[in-house]
Amino acid sequence: SRASFLSGLRPDEVGITSNTTPLRRIQPDLVTLPQLFRENGYYTAGLGKIYHLSVDETNDRGKKILFEDPQSWDYFFDALGKTTPIGKKGEGRNLTDDKVPWANWKATQGGDEDQPDGQIAAEMIRILEERHDAPFFLGYGIHKPHDPFIAPHTYFDLYPEGSTQLADQPKDRIKPPKFAVPSERAFAKFTDKERSEFKRAYHACVSFADAQVGKLLDTMDRLELWDNTIVILMGDHGYHLGEHDWWNKVTLFENGARSPMIIWVPDAAGMGTPTDSIMEFVDLYPTLTDYTSLTAPHELSGISLRPILEDPSAQTKVAAYTQVNRGARVGRTVRTARWRYTEWGKDGKYGIELYDHSKDSGEYYNLADNPEHARLLSQMKKGLDQGFGPYNGE
Repeated sequence: SRASFLSGLRPDEVGITSNTTPLRRIQPDLVTLPQLFRENGYYTAGLGKIYHLSVDETNDRGKKILFEDPQSWDYFFDALGKTTPIGKKGEGRNLTDDKVPWANWKATQGGDEDQPDGQIAAEMIRILEERHDAPFFLGYGIHKPHDPFIAPHTYFDLYPEGSTQLADQPKDRIKPPKFAVPSERAFAKFTDKERSEFKRAYHACVSFADAQVGKLLDTMDRLELWDNTIVILMGDHGYHLGEHDWWNKVTLFENGARSPMIIWVPDAAGMGTPTDSIMEFVDLYPTLTDYTSLTAPHELSGISLRPILEDPSAQTKVAAYTQVNRGARVGRTVRTARWRYTEWGKDGKYGIELYDHSKDSGEYYNLADNPEHARLLSQMKKGLDQGFGPYNGE
């Protein structure tokens, strides 16, 4: 996801379809979005998790580089692993008896800056204060609510124990194809106690992350930057909190494929208005080059969102495309305003899904085997193949 939106290319085009391939191993000369701004006189700083992996090497202190990309940033800072001693103390547990190591939650002692995301926010504010008088491109990658679910206890206090509502799944839902949901036996043993604790911890981490964003927006207010600064708030994927009995990401359901996005562009006519228009992460690169009159050094797969930002009722595309790889088996999906069509494997060898969002927003009733939708199925498959191009996988 990150390699895709930072390059303006789809995963198969950039050549990265997993979280284990460093960007520069595959694309040493690719001009990324922040790199383009850096090459055009902007001060660029990356803070926290921007790239998933960038370079496959260690720094001068012998530490493995994860999120840094020297070609993109004039300055890079991350505090991951720098939790203070008091920030490591608190109440919590592993929800799977340590069968799934990351499924931990902890309500910690200390405050925001005893945790990495709080430290990164403080550094971001420092840079804004120092650099706001000249052109800048800043990326702030919040680690939370990513697992492990650790945040100061004050954010857990916002969600009293027992107040969390669990996913309401219809009893007559249709079981999806085998590869639609990854297999994790430990989750199958969850009781309502584990489910409630998991969801409560996730919500606490969301509120913790939200508070850090609030500090940055307050700084924008104080420095009077709203009239000359574009701001994009987004996630890199969605998440399941018990829907389809899954407690993670990497699915092609709406829960996994859809992500929040809020965009502020000074003087754009549509500011403050929601839109139902379809947009994709690959649209970010062309949108920012459009508004800043920069020229992308390679052909981009997205299109500028400027028409939507000026008129939220505008439509720039009819579908969005998402893929998930299960080894050599590739799942690909196309989402229109009403329908989602998904194929697992070449021509749906391992399963086909069709969901009607006008009646089934949770995607619990697969209509792919319904003869009434045969013509629609053919049309959606054609759109899927046109959007993705040749299939690469089993």
